Amino acid sequence: MKDYQTHVEKLRKDAAECALVRDLATGKAKREMFDRLARHLDQLADEVERAMNARKTG
Repeated sequence: MKDYQTHVEKLRKDAAECALVRDLATGKAKREMFDRLARHLDQLADEVERAMNARKTG
């Protein structure tokens, strides 16, 4: 489970970095791309957390 938690933390960190780049980007295309990346990484982290919780209860 520690391994999963490490991956969740990395995904959340990467999502935050993408959101920062998005916020600093001057071009619309770059902002949109980094916004999609940030949201996708957050969704992946959510899925890993759900899998972790399912294993705990299952």
